[in-house]
Amino acid sequence: MTSEPTVKTLLILGASGDLTGRLLLPGLARLVARGHAAGLTLVGAGSDDWSQEQWLERLDTAFADANSQANTDGKRELKRIRTSTSYHRLDVTSGGELASLLAGLDGPVAVYFALPPKISQLACEALTPEEVPAGTRLVMEKPFGSSEESARHLNKTLAALVPEDHIHRVDHFLGKATVLNILGLRFANTFLEPVWNREHIEKVEIIFDEDLALEGRARYYDGAGALRDMIQSHLLQIMALMAIEPPASVDERDLRDAVATLLRASSIKAPYAKNTRRARYSAGSIDGRKVPDYAKEKGVDPSRNTETLAEVRVDIDNWRWQGVPFMLRSGKALGSMRKEAIVTFRPVPHLPKGFTGVDSPNQLRIGFGPDTLQFDVDVNGPGNVLSLDRATLKAELSASDLLPYGEVLEGVLSGDPLLSVRADTAEDCWRIVEPVIKAWARDSVPLEEYPAGTPGPEGWPT
Repeated sequence: MTSEPTVKTLLILGASGDLTGRLLLPGLARLVARGHAAGLTLVGAGSDDWSQEQWLERLDTAFADANSQANTDGKRELKRIRTSTSYHRLDVTSGGELASLLAGLDGPVAVYFALPPKISQLACEALTPEEVPAGTRLVMEKPFGSSEESARHLNKTLAALVPEDHIHRVDHFLGKATVLNILGLRFANTFLEPVWNREHIEKVEIIFDEDLALEGRARYYDGAGALRDMIQSHLLQIMALMAIEPPASVDERDLRDAVATLLRASSIKAPYAKNTRRARYSAGSIDGRKVPDYAKEKGVDPSRNTETLAEVRVDIDNWRWQGVPFMLRSGKALGSMRKEAIVTFRPVPHLPKGFTGVDSPNQLRIGFGPDTLQFDVDVNGPGNVLSLDRATLKAELSASDLLPYGEVLEGVLSGDPLLSVRADTAEDCWRIVEPVIKAWARDSVPLEEYPAGTPGPEGWPT
């Protein structure tokens, strides 16, 4: 499901920043080395006064891994990218500067805003429709806005510059392989879809627990927190894929229509003290590494009460899912890393007398990165054939040979919006979480604590 690139030039704004060096450029390098970006020109722009040598040094570092694994053709392409690239010092919020740079580039151009959301907004407002060459694609990082109102305003700004199908609101968490694995599992197996509803499923949990702490990202994270950073964007998208009605195809329109319909039916209901939880890590240790109290981390403002662990119950008000809780949880500095969706089925209505052992509900676990599948079932154990025991069926799902940002960039360069969040969906995700954000700002929900390296506060549903 790949196609030839339609973009000639990739312009990265914020080229001297952390996101570009740590994720974007390594993702691009793997894409180039695999032959998916033939003829592409890379241009970097940033507020730092970098020389060409400093820019090339960044490329060499970011390209090193892909270059060491590339074949002869891949090495040649990476060298070509390096030879033709350039860096420009630029104030993207200053009228005319970005437009002047765009006018001199070989189009069509994809403009990747690897910038803080507020700066991206100002940069787009500094452009006029006449200054954006035909065919230009605008690539926006999450979070897309900071509220439903700001997301709607940014959508209007972007829509005045380019058509909706030339706007990529990227979600690197959902690679194409992951999306298709979830959809294939659900809709290609006749034994699953008939029981994929409120009659047979008790609850669905979507968990993204990290064993990493703040790691120097206070400037962004302390103004966002776990609810905005992960649940508002990534986990709601996974929930939608787990819960959508069967689409006619996996083309972007059918699939994104189904996702939008599902999210419109979704909400987090009051009382928020019952259906949401928040916590912040205190000092502790992870794998023998000491982690300081979050409130004392450099760059953190303790008065903001930023949560590092969030959990919410989402209800989907439709025929299929009425009454089934979807528990979304994400946090930092936890004892172990968990990236999975867990579907817990209802208990059997009657177990014949005579069986012993534990009769546990069946669980289906879908792991993300690497993509895995586990199905927990009760079977007759060894020895006593009447004794039930738990068995786990395991499988590895197909994985992409690209890094997550490589998959994102492949969609941008080929003009495939499948992995991009549509305008209405971006606004709806904020609508779902905004009542919770306001309740937390009023301290309607207590901010609990958990020592770094532990599973989190006791008593949480997940």
